[in-house]
Amino acid sequence: MTDQCASTEASAETFADLWTDIDALWTWLDENRAHGDQEGLLLRMLKLSEEVGEVAQAVIGATGQNPRKGTTHTWDDVQSELCDVVITALVALRTLTPDTREVFTRHLARVKERSLGGS
Repeated sequence: MTDQCASTEASAETFADLWTDIDALWTWLDENRAHGDQEGLLLRMLKLSEEVGEVAQAVIGATGQNPRKGTTHTWDDVQSELCDVVITALVALRTLTPDTREVFTRHLARVKERSLGGS
């Protein structure tokens, strides 16, 4: 087996694990939610805005843009916050549909086609 094939297989396993992990996080959050129905759904969507704000805070901190605080974050912190945004977005999508993987894959294919011309 070539290194590229092994890498592709490992990536496929990681991608499959991603959806299993998103389902597990969604289940845990759903079992422990403080609000149900429409209110819970809206709050789950709003969580994404909170996470994006944390990315902005980390970028400001990594670049030292607040002279009162100085440099308070690293670019590793920014990476971590971006990962939180991705996870939160996927959990929010899972909240809307149990077909998260299929919905995301279809949408990614459309974006790829539109942006890269199917390359």
